[in-house]
Amino acid sequence: MSEQQNPSEPEPAETMPPPVREPAFNLPPIVLAVIGICAVVYLLQQYALNDAQQMTLLYDGAFIPVLYTGRYGFDWFLFTRPFTYAFMHGGFAHIAINMVWLAAFGSPLANRLGALRFALFFAATGLASVALFWAMHPYGEAPLVGASGAISGMMGAAARFGFRTDRSAGKAAFAGPVLPVGVVLRSRGVVIFLAMWMIINLATGLLGFAPGVDGQVAWEAHIGGFVAGFFGLRWFDGIWQAPEWETSDRA
Repeated sequence: MSEQQNPSEPEPAETMPPPVREPAFNLPPIVLAVIGICAVVYLLQQYALNDAQQMTLLYDGAFIPVLYTGRYGFDWFLFTRPFTYAFMHGGFAHIAINMVWLAAFGSPLANRLGALRFALFFAATGLASVALFWAMHPYGEAPLVGASGAISGMMGAAARFGFRTDRSAGKAAFAGPVLPVGVVLRSRGVVIFLAMWMIINLATGLLGFAPGVDGQVAWEAHIGGFVAGFFGLRWFDGIWQAPEWETSDRA
């Protein structure tokens, strides 16, 4: 703890550290990599592939629940579809909205976790998304695409930090210990966010209304990713955590 300065003896101006400015566009490399992959796949779908090639890419890359019921036999893409689907998107509005949210929630999380843990977190929450979606629609034939399940996991992680960020190093990173669930649920701001997030997801999913997005919104996948990120964050955060009884209730 630094010593309190005497008001009558102000610290010389030359010893004051200069304020750190955070660049307006300062995304971590791992987040840029995910955005880049999504953009390349989307451009291929839209401009480089013919109709037959697009269908092949969709079948081999998207998550299709009925393929995991055993009705259609085995193929090696069964191992990759639960991960590759996150890099595919159904339209410009779909990818644009997802990339904006990825930049907003993924950047401070990547700065906190580091590239490797962030990549594992992205894969795990994306997998949890399709797991819940498959459990609720085991015979569904519509392909599931989009990174929104994993991004929902990042929103769940943000809630466990109480949305606290540290910008002292010139880049935003979630700060402080991972808050116990009880502390999170006593934070008014976090609870309001969680309630609004749930209402919007249920409304867009059940009513089928999402401006600029064609097709049904997979709200089940969003919830699967969010729950995985919310409860599983501690497995990915490498920073020492204070015991829960020492954690401040402030979020």
